[in-house]
Amino acid sequence: MSGIPMHRDQVLIEITELLSNHGFETSNIYDRSCFDMVARRELILLLLKVLINVDGFSSQQAQEIKRLAHTFLASPLIVGFKSKTEPLEEDVVYERHGIPVVAPETLRNMVVDDVYPEILADRGGYYVNIDGDAIKEMRMKQNLSLKDVADIAHVSRETIYKYEHGIVRAVPETAMILESILNMKITLSIDPFKVPDTKSDIIKSKESNKEADKSNNQELNQKEPKELIKLGFGVIPTNKTPFDAIAQTNYKKTAEKQNTLLTNLEKNRNKKILKKMALNIKDLSDITKKEAVFIMESKRIIECIEGIPAVNIGEICEMENCREFIRLLKERKN
Repeated sequence: MSGIPMHRDQVLIEITELLSNHGFETSNIYDRSCFDMVARRELILLLLKVLINVDGFSSQQAQEIKRLAHTFLASPLIVGFKSKTEPLEEDVVYERHGIPVVAPETLRNMVVDDVYPEILADRGGYYVNIDGDAIKEMRMKQNLSLKDVADIAHVSRETIYKYEHGIVRAVPETAMILESILNMKITLSIDPFKVPDTKSDIIKSKESNKEADKSNNQELNQKEPKELIKLGFGVIPTNKTPFDAIAQTNYKKTAEKQNTLLTNLEKNRNKKILKKMALNIKDLSDITKKEAVFIMESKRIIECIEGIPAVNIGEICEMENCREFIRLLKERKN
């Protein structure tokens, strides 16, 4: 995966092989989705987007992936080759709209060798996170004052104080000098596989994207299964995903895998399209460990589509709560 390839499809195939060969269960590749694939290894669940030029990644795509990551307890990650005309560097973490971005070789290092990057590219240059507690402990052990360390590192006393209290990042050159002074490693690795706290980002995005939401309301409302809302589900319509919406039960005692449903709707779709959607959603359901369901409008009762339970709107209208719905799904799945 070295150099800048001509075809993104080939990169996706290579990444799938890389992950599959090193213990990841990988999904299908999803066309026209805000993410290209999903991969799981034990507790790591990745929502991957592959781009040749990462500048083409929009804020709308970012917010959609963040919402899904929050729901699935997954880590969103972009694998890219260049920004503008400059190639992305190995062992550096970049960022687009709050989502980490790495070069393919950085991904390979993490997956194959368990080696994580330490350098973060941000406005103004490259930075590293440093272990402030370790700096303070070793500084005091060597009987050095803040000023002593600051003078040797050619920074201010206030900067050393901020390093020790985790207030600011350091440039790599300063971190190297500090490691030399203290005779220890102080830089911290960055883990793009870590599940981010996206809840605050989602709240901010709802406030900042009100106008965009208004323009999308008509499309999303057509995809929103209102019958599930009446049963007590919280429903999150999705835009560019292999499914139409996410439904979450609101009662706390539900088992984790029953708590979230990947929902597809029959509306205006023929049997061929529904079967294709079923294969994708079953694949996604298996990897994310979330249940999946089709909501059917036709009066004829269809219990399953390619292994995915199907529930008729008429059946839903006769139910009293989401527990009845979950129970029916389990029966039809089994």
